[in-house]
Amino acid sequence: MAITYSVGDCLAMLIVLCASLVQAWLDIGFALLGAPLLYLLNPSYVPGPVLMLGVVLAACMALGNRQAMVWRRPMPAIIARLPGAWCGGLLLGLLPSTWLGLLLGVCVLLTTVSSYRWLEIRCIPRNLAFAGFFSGLMGTATSVGGPPMALVYQTCERLSTRDELATFFLLTTPVSLLVLSYQNRLPPDYLTTSCKLVPAVLAGYGLARCFDNRIDRHSPRQLLLLLSLMASCWLLANNFWQLLS
Repeated sequence: MAITYSVGDCLAMLIVLCASLVQAWLDIGFALLGAPLLYLLNPSYVPGPVLMLGVVLAACMALGNRQAMVWRRPMPAIIARLPGAWCGGLLLGLLPSTWLGLLLGVCVLLTTVSSYRWLEIRCIPRNLAFAGFFSGLMGTATSVGGPPMALVYQTCERLSTRDELATFFLLTTPVSLLVLSYQNRLPPDYLTTSCKLVPAVLAGYGLARCFDNRIDRHSPRQLLLLLSLMASCWLLANNFWQLLS
């Protein structure tokens, strides 16, 4: 059966394409930018489809780097994400849609603020384990699981950070999907929704590779943070209004 695209699907594809492009440029930004905008468009995009698309993008980045998977240092985080994902699934089951939107907005807002590096955390096994747990909790509940890991890796060398985080998300994001599926937290059509948006992920990643050497990696960072801040504030205001009314 042919896949048809509505106006909403086309808008979602544009959001995913831009978020994938930013992620491939800056090594951050897919869920940070994409999740709040997709949630505003349709809450059913979060967390299942965003997590599934994140797996596709992580696979593209891992294969595109043409490096062996680096898993030794992030292993404490990989192990700790398992119980974090289970707790995130339970949290998702307890939250109504409006409260989930508020939680997502708060996560994105805190991430945007912390991206200015006002808090320095050493990349040691204990901190990686804490980051992995909260990455699983936040990622499974809201699809935004990158912030805790980004905080721990912010002082590390960029290329090793890119490779290790790609490995981390490629290995652990499917765990969040399995937990959500086991706990019946995924809508029945999330695979169809995800498949519709996969071409946008591939297009965004492909565009980033084409312009990889022509654009300063640091120049779009402030714009990304500004857009994320605006999206999170709008998401919070929208859900506060729904809660009050």
